[in-house]
Amino acid sequence: MSEFLLGAAFFLLITVAGGLVRVVLGPDQADKMMAAQLLSSGGIAILLIVGVGLQLEGAIDVALVVALLAAFAAVAFVKGTSQAGTGDPEAVGVDQLTTLRQDAPQGRPDSP
Repeated sequence: MSEFLLGAAFFLLITVAGGLVRVVLGPDQADKMMAAQLLSSGGIAILLIVGVGLQLEGAIDVALVVALLAAFAAVAFVKGTSQAGTGDPEAVGVDQLTTLRQDAPQGRPDSP
């Protein structure tokens, strides 16, 4: 059984190495971040499979830490690439919101 699990981990390692090419050559920052998330997910899977195959209890703990760091990396990416740094790339700035309120029609719109 452990030979099968190690073979599966090796296959995942090859797949993750293919994703590494996308990280390096990605045309956009979002593409690179998605590939990095793929790398972390693949790394977690490899750690878990190797941990079970070789009966290493510490590998599960390391996989949990990698999963936590991957989540923080995704949040940091969204906050870093948003225009105002608030974390919501679709959020409207305060000055834009004031302009939208001034341009809005007065009164209550008719409901259908």
